[in-house]
Amino acid sequence: MNLIILIWHNYLDMPRHDLAWHENDIAEELEELHEARGIINRWSEYSDISYTYTRALWSGHKKISLPINYFLYLVGLAYMFPKYTLRWKFFHKLGKKLGAKNKVTEVRNPLKTHKLKEIAANYDLNADEFVSEANRLMKKSFFLK
Repeated sequence: MNLIILIWHNYLDMPRHDLAWHENDIAEELEELHEARGIINRWSEYSDISYTYTRALWSGHKKISLPINYFLYLVGLAYMFPKYTLRWKFFHKLGKKLGAKNKVTEVRNPLKTHKLKEIAANYDLNADEFVSEANRLMKKSFFLK
């Protein structure tokens, strides 16, 4: 399983960060888990925690502890792969469509307009056009949420 996760993270090729960045990211996801209500929302948060944890490991931080029990980690992994792969492909496709000079590698929640605007700015794309086209494309996918 670990090899599959590492290969998958290599495919996504997200930026690697220092340990403090990853620990903060995990802490934020744990807060969101505590606020989540309903089985689907909690499952989504488990996937976010699994993602942030495995991304930290992929970034070389082997001393980081699993922040949830192993069973819930596995539950999170089951949703992590489709959710984050589809988000990555969504942003990659959106970036190509709008003529991004660099490959867009993002996995953020596309339902949050402020995050879309940040992504557009990071890739020197028109924010209004980026948000508009993202909203149009989002109507087609449940897993992006």
